[in-house]
Amino acid sequence: MADVTQRVLALLAALQTGRAFTGDELAARLDVSPRTLRRDVDRLRRYGYPVETQPGPGGYYRLAAGTAMPPLLLDDDEAIAVLLGLATLASTGSAVEGSLDDAATRAYGKVDQYLPRRLRGRAAALRASLETTQVSAPSTRAETMSALASAIHHRRLVTFDYVSATGSPTARRVEPYRQIHHSLRWYLLAWDVDRSDWRVFRTDRITNLREPGGAFTPRPLPADTGLDYLRRGLDRHRQRVVLTVEAPVTAVADAFRYQDAELTAVARDRTRAVVALDSWQWLVLNLAFLDADFTIHEPVAFRTACGRFGARLHGGARPAPDTESTAAAPTGTGADRPDPTVTRPQTVGGEPGRAGYP
Repeated sequence: MADVTQRVLALLAALQTGRAFTGDELAARLDVSPRTLRRDVDRLRRYGYPVETQPGPGGYYRLAAGTAMPPLLLDDDEAIAVLLGLATLASTGSAVEGSLDDAATRAYGKVDQYLPRRLRGRAAALRASLETTQVSAPSTRAETMSALASAIHHRRLVTFDYVSATGSPTARRVEPYRQIHHSLRWYLLAWDVDRSDWRVFRTDRITNLREPGGAFTPRPLPADTGLDYLRRGLDRHRQRVVLTVEAPVTAVADAFRYQDAELTAVARDRTRAVVALDSWQWLVLNLAFLDADFTIHEPVAFRTACGRFGARLHGGARPAPDTESTAAAPTGTGADRPDPTVTRPQTVGGEPGRAGYP
C-alpha cells in the first residue's frame, strides 16, 4: 500500500482482531516490506496504541488488551468535560447492572487509558478531587436505549412490554421517533400502532424490547420537537404561572431548578418566569428560598391564594397575646400570674373561619 494513512489504518484493523501476527504475516497482508511494517508499528505506538512485540523465532506483533477503542484526541477542557459528564451520570440511579449509570461508573474508572498520555495525570487528579451527590432517578438500561436508537435511525417497528404509572402491564407495538431526557428521566415518543395515536413512554418501564420486522414511513411530529410534546402532556394538569421576580435570572433558576420553568432576564436584577406548577403551595415553597420581591401576573387564583397565605404568615409572626401579657406583667401575687396547672386550649394554625382556628 502506497498511502501511509490507509496502510496504518489497515494495520490497526488487523491488530484489533486480538490475534497475534508474525511479521511475515502482517507484511504479506499489507503488501509491505518488513522494514516498512516496523515503521508503521512505531507510528501506532506514537499515536498511543501499545503494540506488543516478541522478537526472534515464534515472535509476533499484538495489540495490548483493552485498546479496541483508540485514544481520544481531546484537549484539556474536553477531557475534563468528559470526566465530569461521566461522574454526573454515574451519580444518578441505583447502579443496577446494565443501567446507564452503571455503565457510566465503569467507564469513569477506565477512561484514562483512552486519553492522550499528557492528560492522564490531570484526569487522575480531577477524579481524586471529585465527590457527587447521589440523585434518586429511575435506572434506564443502556441496552434498551441503544436498541431504540437503532430502531429510530432505521425506521423499524418495535414491540415491548410496558408498565403504566398505576402498575398496569400492557403490550405495545409502536413506531419510535425520539428519545427525550427531561427532569432526570428518559422518555420515548412513539406512534402507538394499535391505538392509532401518539404516546410518550417512560424508558425505565420498558422491558422485552423486540424488533418483529417491518419498517414504517415517518409521520410529522405532533409538535415542533419531542420535548415540546412531552412538556405539553406533563403540563396538562398543571397551572401556567407568570410572575416577575426582583432577582437575577441565575438566582431564580436555582430556586426553580426542579420545576419546568422558562426564565427571561428583563433587567440585571429582574426576571420574568413562566412556570408550570401543580398548586400555589409549590410556588410559595420555591419563592421562599429567594428572599426577593415578586409579582404574580397570572393566574388570578394563584395570586389570591398567595395573598391569603401571606396574611396568615403576617398574623402568625405577631407575638401571641399570652406572651405579651406575661412579659409585660410586673411581679405580683400568685393571683396575678397564670396557674401552670390549668390546661389551656391549643391554637392550631390553619385556614380562618374553621372551628379551632383563630
